[in-house]
Amino acid sequence: MASTPRATAAPDRDRQSFLASGMATIWVIALAKLLFHIYFNNRYGYFRDEFNYIVCGDHLQWGYVDQPPLIPFLIHICRAVLGDSLRSIRFIPALASSLLVVQTALLARELGGRRYAVLLSAVCAVIAPQYLSNGSLLGTNCLEPNLWMGCAYFAILAIKRNDPRCWLWFGIVAGLGLEEKYSIAVFGLGMVVGLLLTEQRRVFLKKWIWLGGLAAFLIFLPNLLWNIHYDWPFVQLMRGILAEGRDVVLGPLPFFLQQTLLVNPLTAPIWLAGLFALLFWKQLRPYRVLGWCYLVCYTVFFGLHGKNYYLAPVYPMLFAAGAVVLESALDGKDGGWSRLRWLKPAIVLLLLASGAYLAPIVVPVLSPDHFLAYAKSLRFKLPVMEHSHARAALPQWFSDQFGWQEIVEETAIAWNRLSPDERKDCGIFAQDYGQAGAIDFLGRREGLPASLSGHQTWFLWGPHGYSGNCMIVLDDKKATLDKLWEHVEYIGTSAANPYALEQRIDVYICRGAKFGTLTQLWPHLKRWR
Repeated sequence: MASTPRATAAPDRDRQSFLASGMATIWVIALAKLLFHIYFNNRYGYFRDEFNYIVCGDHLQWGYVDQPPLIPFLIHICRAVLGDSLRSIRFIPALASSLLVVQTALLARELGGRRYAVLLSAVCAVIAPQYLSNGSLLGTNCLEPNLWMGCAYFAILAIKRNDPRCWLWFGIVAGLGLEEKYSIAVFGLGMVVGLLLTEQRRVFLKKWIWLGGLAAFLIFLPNLLWNIHYDWPFVQLMRGILAEGRDVVLGPLPFFLQQTLLVNPLTAPIWLAGLFALLFWKQLRPYRVLGWCYLVCYTVFFGLHGKNYYLAPVYPMLFAAGAVVLESALDGKDGGWSRLRWLKPAIVLLLLASGAYLAPIVVPVLSPDHFLAYAKSLRFKLPVMEHSHARAALPQWFSDQFGWQEIVEETAIAWNRLSPDERKDCGIFAQDYGQAGAIDFLGRREGLPASLSGHQTWFLWGPHGYSGNCMIVLDDKKATLDKLWEHVEYIGTSAANPYALEQRIDVYICRGAKFGTLTQLWPHLKRWR
């Protein structure tokens, strides 16, 4: 009978530790964030890239031109369970963004933080505009911070517990990350450089980190073989984008300033303190590898002219370290900062207020008209990542949620002009994956067949057996089409949507191919970028 108290003591201690550390509060905050996203995630329409992931999910394979297979696989499962509504499509990003709050708090706790550090780091993750955006749209960005910070978590455990077996789990998470977005390879490079530059380099003398690397490679291998089979389409895509000069290239100061904007300018003192603490503070000296990792990632993405958000997944670990620093300073026992403990709640409230102020930039809490009025009140210019985005009234992450139904409706008018016999051999050709994905997803309600396109992965799916003698073609010049078909009939132009990035798309019916068969023409339609 004496063993009973001892048997129950451990669970009681775990429960008390859970409550004392503040993690119960963090889970409540994460749940509130999840409900916030679920509520607002159906305010506008489907986003251009979401069509891409949805349609790729209907064609499951080990890779796609512009992405690895994990997100299409997950959305395939999610749609089978939850359906096709906007809230269903965006449940995965809403859940991932909410869990990132918990992950950030766990990092702070493992770095030695107590209740306030755990809370402060979580609040930073809640209010960061990039993570709010991640929770509002389906994309490869939505899971990326979770996977990067999963790797950081196991790296911290390996160092803190002196348990090299954690590097195996690091490798497993990194392998999953490579199947989600290739950019985690830069984080892995940063970790390797950081390990080599610190006393942690001794881990390379043990088998576990090598087993972790092997695990990452084996998980990534199917996608690697897919890329080899198709002659490295992702590499071709990146070369094409660089050659075209499509992206806005930022100088050193704009790149840094946009980093602060992505994760909320008021969090900059916290994550910068975290960076310097990881590099120079004695208490966090064992984790210096994380500081070097950030510097390597920053240098690589800036040097390769990466988009401003490419570095965003790394900041939760800096939030965590910075929160530990601030907590230690405000709890000091030698006077000075200890007199300013009242700043603790003030800082949290200030951060939450700034988060509420910036949230409408990335979450559709306002109507489009109200957003335009709100944007005029901002004292800074919203970042533009591609030159073509500058023409839209709304920022691209909002404008690309409008105009797709109008394109589908105009295409349906052309389809309904065809006789039953013509429909048997008439494909619908779109210029990019946004148009093609809208036809494939929204067009089913109009009875439209699957689209054709030479853009990215649609090119690999080929001409679907169509001869090419009858084609509905979107968004092309009549002079170009006249060279390819005997008869080109202009059907109409999609209705203008004042908020859409892609507006007024012309639709044609083309008959009588001059080019032979569509299979012969297909290699000339390839367009990666």
